[in-house]
Amino acid sequence: MNKNSCYSDFDLVSLIRKNILNINPYISARIEHKEKKDSIFLDANENSFGSPFSFYNSYNRYPDPLQEKLKKKISYIKNIDSSKIFLGNGSDEIIDLIYRIFSCPGKDNVIIFPPTYGMYEVSGRIHGVNIIKIPLIKEKYQLNLKEIKKVISDSSNSFIKNKIIFICSPNNPTGNDIIKEDIKLVIKKFSGIVVIDEAYIDFSSKKSILNEIDNFPNLIVLQTLSKSWGLAGLRIGIAIASKAIISWMNKIKFPYNVSINSQEIAIKALENKDLFFYNLKNILSEREYLKNSLKNIPIIDKVYPSSSNFFLVKINSPSIHLYKYLINNKIIVRDRSKVILCENCLRITVGTHEENECLINNIEKYSHDRKKK
Repeated sequence: MNKNSCYSDFDLVSLIRKNILNINPYISARIEHKEKKDSIFLDANENSFGSPFSFYNSYNRYPDPLQEKLKKKISYIKNIDSSKIFLGNGSDEIIDLIYRIFSCPGKDNVIIFPPTYGMYEVSGRIHGVNIIKIPLIKEKYQLNLKEIKKVISDSSNSFIKNKIIFICSPNNPTGNDIIKEDIKLVIKKFSGIVVIDEAYIDFSSKKSILNEIDNFPNLIVLQTLSKSWGLAGLRIGIAIASKAIISWMNKIKFPYNVSINSQEIAIKALENKDLFFYNLKNILSEREYLKNSLKNIPIIDKVYPSSSNFFLVKINSPSIHLYKYLINNKIIVRDRSKVILCENCLRITVGTHEENECLINNIEKYSHDRKKK
C-alpha cells in the first residue's frame, strides 16, 4: 500500500457480510486444473463430442473462468496490473456482486446521488438494503458535500451501518463530470466502500480516477466495453480495485460468468485501437454538432453540458409530447421527465451524422408546428 495513504488502518474484512466471510467458494473444474490443449478433459461433464457449432470453435468447453487473456489486454490498455481487474457479465453483475459481498439485508445503508444510474437502487432493493438518497445540487448536478458529511458522520446507531457509496462520473442521465476533488474527499471521509462508475470516462476530457486505486483501498472503479468500445452486446463490465477486493469478487462470482465468444471478440476488438480512436473522434465531433444544433431549436430550453456520448435536454413544454412524436417517427430517445431534477428532460444519445440530422429535422418540425398552433 502507498505509504502516504490515509487508510493504513483500513479494515476490509469488517465490511464484508459475515456469511460471505465464512463461505467455502465453489472451485470450478477450470480453476482446479487450468486448460492445456494437449490434455484430455473428462472432469467438467462437458460434451466431448462437441456441438453443432464446434467446427467454428470449442463451444462445447467452458470458458476461462478468470478471463486471463482478456485481462492482460485490458491491463495493458489501462496500465493496471491484471490482478486488480475483475470482469463481469456487464457492470450490472458487478454492482450486484458488490451488494452481495459488502451489504447485509435489513441492516446496512447504501448511499446514492440521484439523478443517477437506476441499477444502484434496483439492485439495492433486491438485496433488501436501505437506500439513502442525497440528491445532486440542482442544475449543477454536483455532490452536496454538506449533506454527505452529515449522513456519513451519523454513526450513533451501531446496528445500522453506511457500507457503500455509488458515484457515477460522468453521470447518467445528466452527462456531466462530478468534480474529482469532491469525489476524493468523499472517499477519504467514508469508512465504507466507494464505487466510482466510469462507464462514460472515455468520452470525457477529465482523467480517470484509476491512478488513485493504490491510495484508497476502499475504492472500486467500474468501467465497461459497452460504450466507447461499442461492445454492448458482449456484456463485459470491468471492476478495478485492490487485489484484496478483487480476490473476494473472484471467490463469490458465478464460475463461468463471461462467455467464450465475449472473451475472444473483446480481445480482437481491443487489438484494433486505431478504429476505436477513429470512432471516438467521430462521436466527439458529432456531440459538438448535435449540441450546437439542438441549442438553436426554439422548443429546447437547455442542453446540459456533456462529457458522455449523450445529452440531457430540457424541453420548454411537457417532454412526453415530443418523446411520443419522435417515437411515431421511428426515433427512440429516453424520457427522463419523471426522474428527480430532470423534469421535462429527454436523454438523447449521440448517433451517426445521418441519425443526428434526422433527429434535428424532426425536432425542428415539431417545434415549428407547435409554434403555429
